[in-house]
Amino acid sequence: MVVAEISVFPLSTGSTSVSRYVAAAVSELESSGLKCTLGPMGTTVEAGTREELYAALSRAQEAIFELGSERSYTVIKLDERRDAGHRSAEDMVRSVRENQGSE
Repeated sequence: MVVAEISVFPLSTGSTSVSRYVAAAVSELESSGLKCTLGPMGTTVEAGTREELYAALSRAQEAIFELGSERSYTVIKLDERRDAGHRSAEDMVRSVRENQGSE
């Protein structure tokens, strides 16, 4: 199971506004069939394998270029666990919240 936070945005667009580019990238991630949760600074994506994640990410990056950007900047934070079964992003958050109460 792979949980990643992905931020994809264009450079050299001639504008400080990038929301239409980000919207196109997010739409590609969401259309991949993977579970996606949009956040203010990135999109959390859950995939069964890195290959599934990378394929969706590649399409998201391409969406930026198709809108005319000549450069794309991508940040990925990736958590891949093989020692535990299916652990979703919600499971990860729940675990932290439960431990907050145990201090």
